[in-house]
Amino acid sequence: MKRLFLLRHAKSEQYLLGVEDFDRPLNTRGFNTAPFMGELLVRKDLIPDIIVCSPAKRTVQTADLILESSGINASIVYDDRVYEAATGTLLNVIAELPDTANAAMVVGHNPGMEGVVRALTGEVQPMPTAALAVIDVDVASWKDAEPGSGKLTGIFRPKDEMGMSVFGQ
Repeated sequence: MKRLFLLRHAKSEQYLLGVEDFDRPLNTRGFNTAPFMGELLVRKDLIPDIIVCSPAKRTVQTADLILESSGINASIVYDDRVYEAATGTLLNVIAELPDTANAAMVVGHNPGMEGVVRALTGEVQPMPTAALAVIDVDVASWKDAEPGSGKLTGIFRPKDEMGMSVFGQ
């Protein structure tokens, strides 16, 4: 059994004049929710052995804040394929994870994150910014993680976990 954590990057600046999509940083809300989600990982004992991350600025910042706030000692691998990847590409990235990692996290973007949840589990779940999906994949090797081989065992969304008042609503 392998455990997969899918984390969508925290909230980023929407449009900054002269800033390409790849270089968009987190906004204030993102800088608040990413550390909260890192702390949640520890509270829920959801500890990845490895993190594969899109190299976009907002995902790098999210992963760094997650590690800093949680104290988790996982290595981060930056993979260009994760940036705005389609579901099939993300499934290929997952299939290439080292089997020494029993728990792995992918930090990426939508709609790919939602697509992987749907492909592996058959469930349709919204993945707003900083949402975390936990999927138990019934395989001995990551290369065998195919559509339908997973079970969604948890989904954590910042608005649900932190309360609406944090979001000004």
